[in-house]
Amino acid sequence: MAADTLFHRITDYANRAAPYPLYAELRDAGVARQDDGSYLVGTYYEIAALLHDPRISSDRRNRTTPAGTADGEDQLPPSFIGLDDPEHLRLRRLAMRSFGPPHCPGRIDAMQGEMVRIVKDLVAAFPATGRIDIVDDFAYPLPVTVICRLLGVPTEDEPQFRLWSDAIVGGFDPTPGEDPTERQRAASEARRAMGLYLGDLAEKRRARPSDDMLSAFVHDEGPAGRLTQLEIMTTAVLLLIAGHETTVNLITNGVLTLLRHPEELARLRSDPALMPRAVEELLRYEPPVQMLPQRSPLVDIEISGVTVPKGAPLILALASGNRDPQRFPDPDRFDPTREDNQHLGFGGGIHSCFGAPLARLETQIALTELLQHLANARLVEDPPPYRRSPVLRGPRHLLVELERAGG
Repeated sequence: MAADTLFHRITDYANRAAPYPLYAELRDAGVARQDDGSYLVGTYYEIAALLHDPRISSDRRNRTTPAGTADGEDQLPPSFIGLDDPEHLRLRRLAMRSFGPPHCPGRIDAMQGEMVRIVKDLVAAFPATGRIDIVDDFAYPLPVTVICRLLGVPTEDEPQFRLWSDAIVGGFDPTPGEDPTERQRAASEARRAMGLYLGDLAEKRRARPSDDMLSAFVHDEGPAGRLTQLEIMTTAVLLLIAGHETTVNLITNGVLTLLRHPEELARLRSDPALMPRAVEELLRYEPPVQMLPQRSPLVDIEISGVTVPKGAPLILALASGNRDPQRFPDPDRFDPTREDNQHLGFGGGIHSCFGAPLARLETQIALTELLQHLANARLVEDPPPYRRSPVLRGPRHLLVELERAGG
């Protein structure tokens, strides 16, 4: 089929369970101009270079053909992942001061014991035999609980965030040929509601600070000053969405992959020390973030002999780059002991995921504990039903039947 329809086919829900043959087609096509004027890039070295190229903008205002937006989308300004330097750098640095090193080097490590307790509690609720949903019963509750506790969200308010989050993620769906107005309107309203909630909670921390990130956002005076109220709202929304949505997919994709590879599951059960490398391989093999659809060049640039004009939509297919045989030997094989695994699972360059240490630790803890209970498990449905988004790709449900040994 024509290379200029690849984005249509990749984002078609019918191909959500198996997009990788299309990514192979994309790599063969090189830089593929699409019939809507966007440019699709799927080779590893070109994507890696573009992620570090200062001529590539993440600010949609620099696109000559911006995506349609819903009324009210500007009720909150963009978070820093949708901005370029120097404003991106200022906001990212302010957020990092309360999240990780060098200013808060122990915040994530201090959560490790609590993560283990949350995981053990979730697993303890599983029946000895019978059916569980890895998403609803395990992969979703863990990261949303962790990020809410890091931010300082009261436990009783956590369920509301799933409704908001589902609506916000629904707004990421770039499927061509479909009217996105209603989804983007719902996403905008959910983002605004979440932002108002988190902003109000941050204001309460102004008078009564606690040992959480919202308190730090309000009280920390960095070299560039403090975050404004609007910046606190947009940053907190970003952290909450990014802090759990991608990890849900990473854990669920990991369980699905390991149940499809029982010999590797057994090896990891018997040798948990391999888990850190296995998580890196999962980030390569089934990355939770499949593509970055909102990039554009600030000037005309040449990519693999193709001139991409200033402002043209540029889509970086990270999942395709992760399966590029020019970079990874035998790329379609899942190998939890793979060496030299510099994947694109967390992006790269100035917009690399700064929550990566948290996601890695959560997933290592989650899978290490969970695998001890999956020795006699089987998938109820394969492929499972997937979430709609082609950007944040993962099963919506992953039903697993737990059976007794010998059963």
